[in-house]
Amino acid sequence: MSEELVTITVDGREIQAPKGAMLIEVTDKANIKVPRFCYHQKLSVAANCRMCLVEVEKAPKALPACATPVMEGMVVHTQSAAAKAAQHSVMEFLLINHPLDCPICDQGGECELQDVAMGYGNDVSQYVEGKRVVLDKNIGPLITTELTRCIHCTRCVRFGEEIAGIRELGMTSRGENARIATCVEQTVASEMSGNVIDLCPVGALTAKPSRFAARAWEMMQHASVAPHDCVGSNLFVHTLRGEVIRVVPRDNEAINEAWISDRDRFSYEGIYSEDRLTSPMIKQKDEWKVVDWDEALKFAADGIKSVLTQLEQAEIQDDTQSESEDSGEVVNKTNPADKIAALVSPNSTLEELYLAQKLLRSLGSGNIDHRLRQSDFSDQDAAPTMPWLGQNIEDLEKLNAALLIGSNVRKQQPIIAHRLRKATLNNAAHISFVNPRVYDFHFPVASNIAVAQQQLSAELALIAAAAFKASANDVPDHLKKALSGLKPKVEHKAMVSQLKEGENTTVLLGDLANMHPDFSVLRVLAEAIATQTNSVFGYLTEAANTAGAWLAGAVPHRGPAAATEDVVQGSVFAEQNPDAVLLLNVEPDADMVNSQAMIETLQQASRVIAITAFDSAALRDTASVMLPAATFAETSGSYVNAEGFWQSFKGVCQPSGEARPGWKILRVLGNLLDQQGFDYVSSDEVRDELRSQCENIELDNTLNNAATIKINGAAAELMRCGDVPMYSGDALLRRASSLQQTQDAQVICVRLNAAEASRLGVAESDSVLVKQGNSSAQLSLVIDDSIPTGSAWIPMAVKGNELLGDAFGEIMVEKV
Repeated sequence: MSEELVTITVDGREIQAPKGAMLIEVTDKANIKVPRFCYHQKLSVAANCRMCLVEVEKAPKALPACATPVMEGMVVHTQSAAAKAAQHSVMEFLLINHPLDCPICDQGGECELQDVAMGYGNDVSQYVEGKRVVLDKNIGPLITTELTRCIHCTRCVRFGEEIAGIRELGMTSRGENARIATCVEQTVASEMSGNVIDLCPVGALTAKPSRFAARAWEMMQHASVAPHDCVGSNLFVHTLRGEVIRVVPRDNEAINEAWISDRDRFSYEGIYSEDRLTSPMIKQKDEWKVVDWDEALKFAADGIKSVLTQLEQAEIQDDTQSESEDSGEVVNKTNPADKIAALVSPNSTLEELYLAQKLLRSLGSGNIDHRLRQSDFSDQDAAPTMPWLGQNIEDLEKLNAALLIGSNVRKQQPIIAHRLRKATLNNAAHISFVNPRVYDFHFPVASNIAVAQQQLSAELALIAAAAFKASANDVPDHLKKALSGLKPKVEHKAMVSQLKEGENTTVLLGDLANMHPDFSVLRVLAEAIATQTNSVFGYLTEAANTAGAWLAGAVPHRGPAAATEDVVQGSVFAEQNPDAVLLLNVEPDADMVNSQAMIETLQQASRVIAITAFDSAALRDTASVMLPAATFAETSGSYVNAEGFWQSFKGVCQPSGEARPGWKILRVLGNLLDQQGFDYVSSDEVRDELRSQCENIELDNTLNNAATIKINGAAAELMRCGDVPMYSGDALLRRASSLQQTQDAQVICVRLNAAEASRLGVAESDSVLVKQGNSSAQLSLVIDDSIPTGSAWIPMAVKGNELLGDAFGEIMVEKV
């Protein structure tokens, strides 16, 4: 049904507009300028600044354009004497108490108040009284307050309530005594809090990390893409004299709208960390030495060649075998290239991932993997070409119901959480979760099931059983044994009912599901639930380029574009004992599901080549050579987000010191190793080569030939579980100093619920002894009733994580 249109006249122009639309929306679309401060297209109408007053014929006084719905025959004047007089008066009132400190204000040069004052203000004020002063509030490490500048537009208040879902800021008192403040001196802790900096029309709220660093007109603006989560939020990076000063959102309605998370906004600080590797280094006699690029690259290439020299011996052995077979003797064939492996970060660019796998496979090895935090690979042959969201990001806000499994979506993918929040607010969507702990969400949750990680697959099986019962379909053979005799509870049946009855519904597997030791079981069950409820099945993938890593062939069992024919295949890293290892943007103490085992394996290798932006103790301990790589802001490249959308970007500044883009380092290594096809001039050539191979790919999350699953029985009384804290996901985040001061930054500790702590006899302890296998560590104890019974929650990817073993293994907690 088409919307009803009305005809109005604005400044003599006839305009057609939807009936009931606000006048300011109509004038904006018609490019008719109406000044404003409190109005924002993404926020509710407040109409409290009054700057948008216009004259409407037959109205007794000027009306605010932001709160006036259009009607048939309405005649509006935005430039009449009455309209201008009203706007000038409002501007004068707003400036009564505003300080004249533009020369030292970070907002200077891009301030809405400055711009509007130039157009609608007077050159002389009638007021000579003293201005009121408001004491500034410390609201955290990310936002600086200068509240004397505040004009009470309440954009920041409405953002917290309507977008972030947490009303952290509010207004107290009235008139000139009105104040913007937090409740009981709290900090602003929302994962999207930095957006109030962009919303503030004056300099009352500015970015604390970039305070006084540059003037707006001095900086260059560059389009880029967020390098952390699977959303691929669009950014503008602002630089001054080749240095990144700040990051702000770039509007893209299909992806991040007008918002970005604090993670994407402030992670740039890590670029200039003291840990930054700025020169190539090699290890000789256990001493690290700074060298030039030629020496470092030769050292790296020679290390790989020393392993590959065994190929000649293998050929001789093959010849000998042929002769031996004639004589009846059996000689086992070996492939020396199997002793070469590569681990690549899913935050690397598409070009780096593609060249890394191309280099390894050209050498005869398929031992490459980006799935650093995954522990169950048993169904990898049945996995989709590229695990993807199954739908557009924009469509998530149209959902009627959703089931998220193993997902702390609010912290791991804040923009996705924002879309789900819109679905609950606009469509009364039923969003349910099945997780290994209780997470807090900023929208109404229909059901929030939390069980110990060892019980997660059993819990999901109950929902699957309810789904088959509701659909009346036969249970397939590979699920019959697992679902036989199960009795779903009311809560499980309610979840299934919501999914079946909704017009737009989805079932999503999150980060925690992907890391789970029974990931293959969770995946089969989740797909079955989606199929039986006619829901879209999808994945919330871990990193910025997890989807792209699958397309690039950065997995051992498939080449680029999921090719399996004529592709060198390998094995997962846990099954290898490599002599030479290539690490691409990987830190072994933080990026692995079992950092301890990873470090031990690397220590046994004869040559470890680390292409990294950062120097770390773990790399110094395990690597043979460190080659300084550029960060996302210093290189060109591409990311593929969770919906399969390819986004390319350019470097915005020169790499620090002697660092080089990762794709260039891999290209030169390919040349030094005498491999063909490494003569690229630009990263665009690398991307286009891969894209040409992916042209005929159709994304489909359907599992092919799923194996029979088994629901594990009773496990140990206490199992370790954990997630990757929001600001620990990659090397750049771990070095962003301001983010590490927030409430979402975590340190190593063990969390138990009160009942579990009492059972273990540690309820009164501040610290406990944690034992896992042959390892032990003394950790702080936190009593946290969001942790299910049977779980000891220890975060991954934080300092001290390498002291223990598998992130999901059996564990013991004792008194010190």
